Amino acid sequence: MRSCPVWRLSSLLLLILAWLVALSGQTAGEGRSAAQQLVEPAPWFPNILGPYQAYPAPPLVLENSPRLESLTREGKLELTVADALALALENNLDLAVQRYVPVIAETDVLRTSSGQAARGVQGALVPSGLTSGALGVGVSASGGGGGLGSAGGITGGGGAISIGSSGNFDPSLNMNFSWDRVTSPLNTIQVAGIPIVTANATAFSSNYAQMFRTGTSYSVSITGQRQGSTQQRLRFNPAVVSRVSLAFHQPLLNGFGREANERFIRVALNNTATSQEVFRQQVITTVVQVENAYWDLAALQQNVRVAEQSLAVAERLLSDNRLRVEIGSMPPLEVTSADAEVAARTRDLTLARTNLQLQEANLKNLLVKRNSPELDNVAVVLKDQMPAPATKDLPDVKTALETAFKNRPDLRQAQSNLENQELATRFTEKSLKPSAAIFGLYAGSGLDGNEAQIPGGASGSFQQAFYGDFPEYGGGVSLSIPIRNRVAQADNLRSQLEEKQLRLGVQRSHNQVALEVRKAMIGLIQGRAQLEAAREAARLAREIWVGEQERLEAGVSTSYQVILRERDLVAAQQAEVNASVGYAKAIVEMGRAMGTALERRGIELADALTGTASSSQVTP
Repeated sequence: MRSCPVWRLSSLLLLILAWLVALSGQTAGEGRSAAQQLVEPAPWFPNILGPYQAYPAPPLVLENSPRLESLTREGKLELTVADALALALENNLDLAVQRYVPVIAETDVLRTSSGQAARGVQGALVPSGLTSGALGVGVSASGGGGGLGSAGGITGGGGAISIGSSGNFDPSLNMNFSWDRVTSPLNTIQVAGIPIVTANATAFSSNYAQMFRTGTSYSVSITGQRQGSTQQRLRFNPAVVSRVSLAFHQPLLNGFGREANERFIRVALNNTATSQEVFRQQVITTVVQVENAYWDLAALQQNVRVAEQSLAVAERLLSDNRLRVEIGSMPPLEVTSADAEVAARTRDLTLARTNLQLQEANLKNLLVKRNSPELDNVAVVLKDQMPAPATKDLPDVKTALETAFKNRPDLRQAQSNLENQELATRFTEKSLKPSAAIFGLYAGSGLDGNEAQIPGGASGSFQQAFYGDFPEYGGGVSLSIPIRNRVAQADNLRSQLEEKQLRLGVQRSHNQVALEVRKAMIGLIQGRAQLEAAREAARLAREIWVGEQERLEAGVSTSYQVILRERDLVAAQQAEVNASVGYAKAIVEMGRAMGTALERRGIELADALTGTASSSQVTP
């Protein structure tokens, strides 16, 4: 007759097992970032084959966005700064490459949720101390389980048991089925009754194991073996031996708690935020490159206009001098001087035009994924004027520094890496403790088969095992004490030293950011002063050149003097252009130094991540 308390205990264990299985399905998605759905784990039910199917990677798009064609009219690409930035967000290849970094970081979250170590991502730190002496080691373990026990033998009895940690955060199910036939000669017939024994055995075993984030692990094992033999005097022949066991293991010191076992998950989640900052840094870099290229192209277009005007003036001077020589009011040498000046201005115009073509190619390269001969022949027409100096361009030092310390992505990356290292230091400090754990085991065994008077078989054997007719209870405490513990001490000391290194690096980054902000502010002040001075110098140079022209017409000056004044005017006009582009680029640098380059243009990081933008979202 079966024992009622044992049956109730078996039922309770089965309920606990069902609850643990349900819990394992719920914990798989804990801590997931809602921003990335690409690597979101699919529910294992009802699609039970989902875990064994590959995640589809996003398609690779190498064609330019439709915006490029819409902005091209009659062989000209008409661009505002907002249009250029929108094209860059959609087509820039540097951004396209870095756009994979946040998604790669999300794969680490998926990986570490199973209990494995993080692989790391560009710009994010995975401290070596988290592996506790072995690179690539996660938090999973193996061990435990149970065999057939003593059921079916010729004696019964207990013995020492030891149950280790088993499984990882992703449950595992292992099954094995085998068949074996053995024929053996015997040296005696007293036991088997015959000199040759033939045995046929069919065995089945299964094991379900899982670890939780507290360090608790459990395993459920079911084993069975059916064995028939030509031996005599066996109680059952064939005999079915079965065993059902539930074991658990809980660390008490080293490896105890969620922080120790979730260390890679926390690092992976932290690195997803870091990957966003890595991508944000690339967006800022691209925005700065595009704006600077835009203003450089604007300056070169103005230089071409200056060179064209200068050549026209030189040609007009040459024509006037020829008329004066014909009427005898000027020596022929003046024509030679004017002719030489035309040649020089022609050279300057050719140089200005080729520089313009090179800069157009540079700007196009930032705005397209794929170049083409048709695009090479498209001229770029800029629609925005260079910015005029404004009081709002220059913030006060305190506000600029506070904004930079808050927004700079490189500072956020450094702080995030420091947090990862702090986690490693805490983990290695806890790893200094000895390993202690408690463990327990409940098992039921069964034996049945064909008997002369009472027939039976596998069903009867497994009923005995599940109902606990022949139970086994076990438990204990394990303790492992490293005598000198030098590995753990070395790992902890190294983590402390690496943490101090990173702290110094964070401070160094703060100092560098502060220096860049101050340099940007000084650059704005200088740029404004240079622009105002250059404009005044250009105005005066034009007045002097006009006056020299009037003196030449009055016969009190020479062509050489007019040429000199014309050269001064060209130099002053080019200096004004350079000062204008310098001030425009100083504004861009101020935004980069403060970490507000995206906010200044109204660019959302979410749009940059998806590679979509509208000109209305990118403000001038």
